[in-house]
Amino acid sequence: MKISIVVPAFNEERLLGDSLAQIKGAAKAFTPFGWEWELIVCDNNSTDRTAEIATAAGARVVFEPINQIARARNAGAAAAGGDWLVFVDADSHPSEALFTDVARAIQSGHCIAGGSTMRMDEYYFWAGLVTHLWNRASRWGRWLAGSFIFCETTVFRNLGGFSQELYCAEELEFSQRLKKHAKETRKRLVILHRHPLVTSARKLRLYKGSEHLWFLAKAIFCPRRAMRSPEQAHMWYDGRR
Repeated sequence: MKISIVVPAFNEERLLGDSLAQIKGAAKAFTPFGWEWELIVCDNNSTDRTAEIATAAGARVVFEPINQIARARNAGAAAAGGDWLVFVDADSHPSEALFTDVARAIQSGHCIAGGSTMRMDEYYFWAGLVTHLWNRASRWGRWLAGSFIFCETTVFRNLGGFSQELYCAEELEFSQRLKKHAKETRKRLVILHRHPLVTSARKLRLYKGSEHLWFLAKAIFCPRRAMRSPEQAHMWYDGRR
């Protein structure tokens, strides 16, 4: 068994080094299972030292010239040689315990994909409330958070990966296709919750509450427009770090 850990990264020189160190430490969880693993960073047309930092960390670096997270994840997956893919965002820190739970889910033979609940690395009351509600919705509806997704490679490729028509919420659309496939094949999509992923709260520092509310309103009332344009989904693509 081989696990391919894929990290999409756009101008992530500030956080990438720490994240890759955490990921490499967490990947020690695969050793007791006798599994191999590889680390792939997709440089999504960065203008900073992202690729240099990834190379120094021992990652294999691939390049995606079009700045879109779905394309970055797909490009990393296309270069992967593992039986399973684990997608981790460049601002997120999985633990060894979380990776152990991933390995056990894979080893069960009943799972085709999964995700994890999460917690922010900084405390904000309203963000904590939203995260709590998301975690409940994720577990109940089996919705994957883009910051951490694992999927059997053949399933990912047979389903065509993440939709490149979407500039955000591509993980929710992918979740829907995965759930349908799981039902057809009598397999499971799981949301791990014992050891939540730690992810950055930087968007809460970098963007005003009014900007978050404005995007939420657009996503509710004009979802097609909001999710299919990098200009509309600017919090993911304007390069603020």
